[in-house]
Amino acid sequence: MKNLENKNENKISTKNWVIIWIAGLAGQLCWNIENQWFNTFVYAKIAPNPSIISWMVAVSAILTTLATFLLGTLSDRKGKRRPFIALGYIFWGVFTIAFGALEFLPKNNIILLGVFVVLVDGVMSFFGSFGSDAGLNPWTTDISNEKNRGGIGGAIAVQPVIATIVGSIGFGYIIGAVDYFGFFIIMGVFIALIGIYCLFAVKEAPDLKPNKDPKGYWHQFASAFNFKIFRENKMLLWTLITFAAFFISFDIYFPHILNYFIYTKGYSVGNAGLIFGIGLLVAIPTTLLASKFINKGKFAVVLSISVIVNIIGLLVITIPNIVTLVIGIFFVGAGYMCVYQTLTVMVKNSYPVEQRAQFEGLRLLFFVCIPMVIGPAIASPLIKATGLPMTNEYGESGFAPSNALLYVSAAMALLTFIPIYFANKEQKKVESLKNID
Repeated sequence: MKNLENKNENKISTKNWVIIWIAGLAGQLCWNIENQWFNTFVYAKIAPNPSIISWMVAVSAILTTLATFLLGTLSDRKGKRRPFIALGYIFWGVFTIAFGALEFLPKNNIILLGVFVVLVDGVMSFFGSFGSDAGLNPWTTDISNEKNRGGIGGAIAVQPVIATIVGSIGFGYIIGAVDYFGFFIIMGVFIALIGIYCLFAVKEAPDLKPNKDPKGYWHQFASAFNFKIFRENKMLLWTLITFAAFFISFDIYFPHILNYFIYTKGYSVGNAGLIFGIGLLVAIPTTLLASKFINKGKFAVVLSISVIVNIIGLLVITIPNIVTLVIGIFFVGAGYMCVYQTLTVMVKNSYPVEQRAQFEGLRLLFFVCIPMVIGPAIASPLIKATGLPMTNEYGESGFAPSNALLYVSAAMALLTFIPIYFANKEQKKVESLKNID
């Protein structure tokens, strides 16, 4: 009887899995639009200037992280996730449409237009984080435990890849049919409807309680920046540093990868997405294998193999052949998914129970903010120095990414092994203490 109760405690309900997949995948589709198609939109409709993309990525990363800290703190204080998910998704959709409308602004002042592009993208990211990072992600932590987070970690890691596959294959052809603004209207309405769905479908975890610091909101907000946390929880610290190290490499190449396929390799928008999508599709099953090792606590093994696979993929992509492109994307996708899956589980296991939403802000700081500021800051001057001269349909000149972008990304990924080593040491210490107890 006791074994049956334990089994039920470790089981996530079908209804919750449906919400995880519908809301999670919808959010990732929207992030995919921002991370890939906003960038091709800028090149096609504004100017082929990597600096605009770098500013978009950096500002949106800062606002995303800020939103998670601000609203995550509020979510913990209220002891509620549902209203944050619903409202965040609704406004996320609204500002996706607003971004597409920038196409119709006058282009006689590219600097001013670039500022509008960066600002609207930033506001959209703020509301995306409102719904996804301050609402949905802590909710998935609330309804799970250390025995079943391998599956949730796998879902969370696979969702952006599925979104990238759907986005790469399908969105390119939709844009070809209705152009960018029509596409942004379709996706904006879709993500807003998901917010309305969550308003009725999401139920709070039964053990979720309000956590109000008696000294007030701002004192509670500041508590996430108390470095005493890291002295007491070094496993969390090294997990977060691993996040930053790997995703700095990721954010050097990823915002420019489709422009690399389109303008450097010479593929059409639709075919570039198809190649990208096929490579990622065949990589998805690797997360099922990884989850078995993750649930057994074999974090360092999965991380080390995944980083090596990712580096191999980046180098293979540079070979000028359609087959090697697909193979390279397979390796990159498999490495990325398994790293993200593993780190997601590690960081969720390290959160204080009463500060789960607020601590999503710390994850975002190392996973999004730091990499998205440093990565594009490396990529932009690199593209300008080594890129291929090009001109878009409006006659605006600029540079397409070259192979140097991928070589530098691969070299930066090697740095990930340093925090993996220290995280593994801390894990062994924690396990030895548990054995003593």
